[in-house]
Amino acid sequence: MNGEQSKIEILAPFGAAYEWMKAMLFRPFDVAKWLTIGFAAFLAGSWGGGLNFGRIGRLGGGDWKYRVTSDGNLPGDWNVPAWAIALVVAGVVVVVILAFVLMWVAARGRFIFTDCVVKNRGAIVEPWREFRREGNSFFLFSLVVALAMILLTAILILMIVGALKLSSHHEGPFVVVILGLIVLGLVWLAVTLFFALVTQFMVPVMYRRRCSAREAFLDASRLMLRNPGPFILFVLFGIVLLLAVGIVGAMISCLTCCIGGLPYISTVLLLPAIVWLAAFKLLFLRQFGEQYDVWAAVGFPQVQPAVAQPPGPSLPPPSSA
Repeated sequence: MNGEQSKIEILAPFGAAYEWMKAMLFRPFDVAKWLTIGFAAFLAGSWGGGLNFGRIGRLGGGDWKYRVTSDGNLPGDWNVPAWAIALVVAGVVVVVILAFVLMWVAARGRFIFTDCVVKNRGAIVEPWREFRREGNSFFLFSLVVALAMILLTAILILMIVGALKLSSHHEGPFVVVILGLIVLGLVWLAVTLFFALVTQFMVPVMYRRRCSAREAFLDASRLMLRNPGPFILFVLFGIVLLLAVGIVGAMISCLTCCIGGLPYISTVLLLPAIVWLAAFKLLFLRQFGEQYDVWAAVGFPQVQPAVAQPPGPSLPPPSSA
């Protein structure tokens, strides 16, 4: 694979993805297909929205903070009724269950949206059933990773708090502790970014091979470790693209009085960019061989598109929608 790194391109699949997006959404333009693909992208996690939950943490400020922290009026002295405690516990349980359900739907939605992009169609029910096993496998994998990252984050926070308390009375080891925590934080950040990037390519691998999430994770990890250069360029280029999409989304939200920032509506309005980026990722990955080409399993006759495309099998023609 190292000998093929010079063939891996960034701009060529980006241009081919643009042509594929136009073929999907504008040749011809179909409102029903547009809305269906937008719903598939919405299920996959492209929610958009301009809701700001940061204000929740500031509710009841001012006098409330004074009452809580003043002497003789500590939280332990509160006379909280039993029904309020039960209500809080029930709310936490509902939020946790809702988070699990959304993760499960998003895991299945990733395969639905990938299927829409690959087969140039707007379909929900058929791919939902077809990729049930792969979607559930990816959900369980994502759940384990999320719980592990939460646990690691909690351990890191406890270590930081404990280290700061221990070093507060000793100025000598304070610098050493801080440096150690910085290194630990960088390692945590690197692991988080690595998992975030690998999961982006797991779905295409699972879609192509119909394998489990564990197999896809190992395969995608090995591919990235063998070819760090192209993937680093992909990440850097992707960050620029995401920033551009974010700016466009913010402008649309402002021009539509925040209506364009609502979930699903923002997805529909930004669908060309979302499809473009999704096709770009698939076209970038297919350069590494037929085993990573999601179009290879479709069975469409192969033709050359009107634009230059990355090395590998040619793009399939748009299917009739």
